[in-house]
Amino acid sequence: MSQLNFEVIGSKPEPYHASPTLSLQLRITETTGARLHAIALRCQVQIEPRRRRYSRDEEERLLELFGAPRRWSETLQTIVWAQVPLMVQGFTGRTEVDLPLICTYDFEVGSARYLQALDDGEIPIRVLFSGTVFTKAAAGFAVEQVPWEKEAAFALPVPVLRAVMDRYFPDTAWIRLRRESFDALHRFRGLRALPTWEDTIETLLKEARVGELS
Repeated sequence: MSQLNFEVIGSKPEPYHASPTLSLQLRITETTGARLHAIALRCQVQIEPRRRRYSRDEEERLLELFGAPRRWSETLQTIVWAQVPLMVQGFTGRTEVDLPLICTYDFEVGSARYLQALDDGEIPIRVLFSGTVFTKAAAGFAVEQVPWEKEAAFALPVPVLRAVMDRYFPDTAWIRLRRESFDALHRFRGLRALPTWEDTIETLLKEARVGELS
């Protein structure tokens, strides 16, 4: 029976994908010397917020997600970032493959809210592996399962994520609105003859501040 070990040895932006994507560089080692024909992997990528410290600004941005820092001993829970299928070609001994992770600006998604709250440092992630291993048998192929306990931890540099997002959305962010809210915002922009959406939001924010002071 084959014996597999998994490591995440690096990360990099993917410059030519249709949507913002970064890749984790996986190293897979088979320790018995068996020839593997292929592996159909299922990879769950998790963020482990407890494994890093946070600045005051980061704490404020994470307030909506985790609540007040005094409660973080209870609320700072693991976040699932992605579920990624990956086909690994046959090899003997060791191989390295890229695991693509799509990055989103959809702030309804918990992982996106967490990632965009970070200024610098590293993102503590863990990849859990499962799937099917195809090996040579006396007659044809044999099928084995990747043990559920196989996993790999990695500290993903925040600048790698920033490089991915800045390539597609330089110095910008996105929010999703219900159609009714968007239509109301569109009418407000037209009535005020505001040239851009940014001008529209800034005008609303200024009027809200005036209203709070009056």
